[in-house]
Amino acid sequence: MGSKNKLKRFRENETFSNVVQPGREEVVDGQFGLKGKWGSDFFKNDKPIVLELGCGKGEYSVALAKAYPEKNFIGIDIKGARFWRGAKTALEEGLQNVAFLRSQIELIDLLFGENEVDEIWITFPDPQIKYKRTKHRMTNSEFLQRYKKILKPQGLVNLKTDSEFMHGYTLGLLHGEGHEVVQANHNVYKNEYSPKEVTGIQTFYEKQYLEQGKPITYVQFRIK
Repeated sequence: MGSKNKLKRFRENETFSNVVQPGREEVVDGQFGLKGKWGSDFFKNDKPIVLELGCGKGEYSVALAKAYPEKNFIGIDIKGARFWRGAKTALEEGLQNVAFLRSQIELIDLLFGENEVDEIWITFPDPQIKYKRTKHRMTNSEFLQRYKKILKPQGLVNLKTDSEFMHGYTLGLLHGEGHEVVQANHNVYKNEYSPKEVTGIQTFYEKQYLEQGKPITYVQFRIK
């Protein structure tokens, strides 16, 4: 994407009513006003809140919002030029139950209040295979504890990935730390019990992975 196109998208994001872009200092200093108030102050309702972490183009967040109007969805990514597409589509289609938040995932517990979130989706994250990148894996112990802070006690986390490494790493960590694995699936399109929100929504990249013959894996779990 050219720099002019990126700048155009950044400018458009600033005008979108469904995009929130707090400054890092504002968040770190505890000054972010929507923390703990997403339902009352942003969505203006008390519906369950579902996050998609590293939402990319926002395809999954938008598709989930269409499928589940009884829930609120927030796609989070640091790359605003990417989720511009999802934000624009949501506005064009009049979706009131989806928003996009430009921030870093490691600040997640400063962006949401305790027990504010019902469910988390992590869709096709970078597996960060090299050992020195372990701290950046979105299902490592540190991230799980951040998620636990904002999730309701029975809140769910969903990981959908094309990476067998990420799938195996996450399962091993979950079992090792005593978390609850609700379901684990090594190939969602060959399992008749796969949830419809797992097989019924395909991102741009997922379609490419499937064309390459890659199995798509899925883990749903609760953090103890």
